[in-house]
Amino acid sequence: MKRFIEGENRYQSTLFPERLDDYIAEDNAVRVVDAFVEKLDLLSLGFDGVEPSTTGRPAYHPAVLLKLYIYGYLNGTQSSRRLEREAQRNVELIWLTGRLMPVFKTIAGFRKDNRQAIRKVCLSFVELCRELELFSAKLVAIDGSKFKAVNSRDKNFTRKSVKRRIKKTQANIDRYLAKLDAVDEEEPEIREVTADELKQKIASMEAKMEELKGREGEVAVHPDKQVSVTDEDARSMMKPGGGSVVGYNVQTAVDEKHHLIVSHEVTNATTDRQQLDTMAKQAKKVLQTKTLKVVADAGYYEGNAIAECYAADITALVPKTDTSPAKSKGRYSKADFRYDAKRNEYVCPAGERLSKRGESREKGKTLWVYRTGRCGSCALKADCTTGTGRKIKRWEKEDLLDKAAAELKQERDAMRQRKALVEHPFGTLKHAMGATHFLTKRLPGVKAEMSLHILAYNMKRAINVLGAKKIINALQPA
Repeated sequence: MKRFIEGENRYQSTLFPERLDDYIAEDNAVRVVDAFVEKLDLLSLGFDGVEPSTTGRPAYHPAVLLKLYIYGYLNGTQSSRRLEREAQRNVELIWLTGRLMPVFKTIAGFRKDNRQAIRKVCLSFVELCRELELFSAKLVAIDGSKFKAVNSRDKNFTRKSVKRRIKKTQANIDRYLAKLDAVDEEEPEIREVTADELKQKIASMEAKMEELKGREGEVAVHPDKQVSVTDEDARSMMKPGGGSVVGYNVQTAVDEKHHLIVSHEVTNATTDRQQLDTMAKQAKKVLQTKTLKVVADAGYYEGNAIAECYAADITALVPKTDTSPAKSKGRYSKADFRYDAKRNEYVCPAGERLSKRGESREKGKTLWVYRTGRCGSCALKADCTTGTGRKIKRWEKEDLLDKAAAELKQERDAMRQRKALVEHPFGTLKHAMGATHFLTKRLPGVKAEMSLHILAYNMKRAINVLGAKKIINALQPA
């Protein structure tokens, strides 16, 4: 093989470095993993097995298995079986674990038995990032994204899907019954399918119908009106671009400085409506700041959540969507009525004033009701209301919503900045996971798995910003 770059003879004796440490460069990310885990107090974090048992076979120290998992998620190897193989052949992992090679059952069991502790490890690295001044602690963007669960669509039942499946199954039964009648009239030599085969198919469809009727009853009594068989906590959720996914809603709060994820949460809530104040308060607590500005899309707009943010000294920049049925029918909506705060009145498009005439309670909120007695003679009445008069309702804390709307109007680049901040981490996380789903089932397991993904993402970002050596030096004992 002339004029090609040639490799060495595999049978030639070679003098490898005497120390395993010589194989690992000083700025290798695996050294960050080692230094970070060695710095942790695993006992206070709640890991099992930190104190060795006095009897029985010796176990692996939790630090070894934690290092193995963090390295795996850093390098796109999340499966316990793949981690077992990598521990046997990967030089970096051989260095990291000290040539220990646990089997996949031990590796998987560690993640299962230490779910809460793993989530605290993710928070510990966020705290390290704060100490390294990687956060601006001024602005965070909040968003949610749907991630697939191990539960398939066929194993998820909603009221709509059960009715559709029952209808389809009944149609199949009727079709087979009709075909059975036709077969009875055909000559035996020209039959494409026998009567016994059709009866077996009908019996199969009837058994499926019984199962679906049972699922329909389960869905009816379930609080969320849907049932998942493989992963009981997974939910069918609508995706922003259309369609649906059976999975979980992952929430993140991303700091503006280096796009690091400050806080995250995994929920099976099908919408983001109730997540704003929870995520904002978590981010403020982690960042240890007195005030904070958060930006989110219109899916997070909810009056109580915004009020809770302002009560916690958090400025919430969330656009409001006008979902008034009147506007969709071509009539004036509440947005067309101007509020006069000094006189506590509304001014309608015709210039008439609506004064406060009473109160009402709706969904736990106190609403003030505004009316005017001049609707009957108004030239714009047909464009305003179909009733005898128009009334406007105002929440007692709506001044906070007006304040939020005014601040959002001043922040012209807020939505563009939100998109640039929060969509990049989700894209990176989903690329790291690949075209797959969560490997674990149930909410506690999925939360632990997501924490490992977030930890790996933040660690990569921190290494890219500061370099491995600076992080390792910061982790060394004082």
